[in-house]
Amino acid sequence: MSTRTETPTARPAVAGVKGARILIVESRYYADIADALIEGAEREIGKNGALCERIVVPGAFEIPGAIALAADHYDGFVALGCVIRGETTHYDTVCEESARGLMDLSIHYDLAIGNGIITVEDEDQAWARAKPEELDKGGGAAKACLAMVALKHRWGLE
Repeated sequence: MSTRTETPTARPAVAGVKGARILIVESRYYADIADALIEGAEREIGKNGALCERIVVPGAFEIPGAIALAADHYDGFVALGCVIRGETTHYDTVCEESARGLMDLSIHYDLAIGNGIITVEDEDQAWARAKPEELDKGGGAAKACLAMVALKHRWGLE
């Protein structure tokens, strides 16, 4: 008999996150897109009774570093930004290294992080992913963060 508490089609549980302190770390390189990501993230955090603060960093590359600096002060983190492919390989470096940095923090330091750094080919793709009424990647990143905070609480890793 399985002891599984979630089904493959169920959304991850976010019970027990009321009052959790979440830091949203955002890159505002594309300010209008960042605003859409923030809207979805803040709505999801508030809907679940968690509290949030926001800080701004220069770009997506700096998000993992800011989270590392704040690691001891929050229950979870939401990384928000947008990287649009340009004409050089800089896009690949920023996408890969920001994702690797977030994963390293999550695995090596038990941090609850939702990754909402969208990486796209063009602005149309960015808007489709950022708008709360469309793919709502900001809200999805917040939901992932809260689910990881709930798991930390479940296993006593506060």
